[in-house]
Amino acid sequence: MRDEELVAFLRWALPRMGLRFAGFKRFRSTVRKRIARRLRELGLSDLAAYRARLDADPEEWPVLDAMCRITISRLYRDRGVMDTLRDVVLPRAAERGSPVRVWSAGCASGEEPYTIALVWRVAVAPSHPGVAIEIVATDADAALIERARRGRYPHASARELPRSLRAAGFDETDDELVIKQDLSRAIDWRVEDLRRAMPDGPFDVVLCRNVAFTYLDEPVQREVGAKIVERLARPPAPGVLVIGQHETLPPGLDLAPLARCVHERVSDGRAA
Repeated sequence: MRDEELVAFLRWALPRMGLRFAGFKRFRSTVRKRIARRLRELGLSDLAAYRARLDADPEEWPVLDAMCRITISRLYRDRGVMDTLRDVVLPRAAERGSPVRVWSAGCASGEEPYTIALVWRVAVAPSHPGVAIEIVATDADAALIERARRGRYPHASARELPRSLRAAGFDETDDELVIKQDLSRAIDWRVEDLRRAMPDGPFDVVLCRNVAFTYLDEPVQREVGAKIVERLARPPAPGVLVIGQHETLPPGLDLAPLARCVHERVSDGRAA
C-alpha cells in the first residue's frame, strides 16, 4: 500500500477510535505492516476493501484499535524522570504517611511499575520504615499485562537501570533478566483502557507518559485528563502527574486543584 493511501485511511479511521493522526506520524511503518498482515488474513485486496469491512463489521474495530497501539518501554526509562521520582517525589509522598499510592497508566509489559517498585525498595523504603507503597499498573493490552506478570526482559531493556536496582530486583541468566517474584506480586496488574476504565484514586503519583497525551484525540484527551486529575490526591498534599517529554496537556484541562505542584520539570520529562 502506498503511504498516501495509508495516511488517508488513518485520518479517516483514527478519530473514530478516539485517536489522532499526529501521534502516529513516526510509527506509520509499524502500523502499515500490521494492517498489511491483517489484509492478508482477511483476504482483502486493499485499504478500500478494509474500510468497507469496518463499515460492515463493528467487531473489526477493536482489531484495528489493537493494531494501532505503539509500545516503547524500558526499565528506568528517561533517567531524569526516574531520578526525580527517586530523590524528590516518592520521598516527599512517603513523608505524608502510608500507603503511598502510585498508578502506572499504559504500563505496557511492566517496565515502569517494576522500576517504581525497585526505586521504592532500594532508595526510599529504608529511610521511611513502616510506610508502604501500593502500585496499580494498567494497560489496554491483555497480552502485555500477562507478559508484565511474568517479568522476563532482555538485557538490553535494562541498559538505563542502575546496577544497584538490577541486583536487588532481578535474577540474571545469559539471555534475560527475571524479576524477583515478590516484586511482581506487590503490583496490582489490571487490563484497562484509559478511554473506558480507570482505577479509583486518590493517587500520590500518576505516571501517564506517552499514552493519553500523545495518541488520543484532543476531546478524548480532555475527558481522560479530567478523570486522571480527579484521581490525584488533593492539597495540602497534592498528587503529581508525570507526562512525556514532548507531551502537553490539552487546552481546557483544569489543574487548579493541583496548582501547588504544577511546577516541577526535569530534563527528560515533566512532572506536573
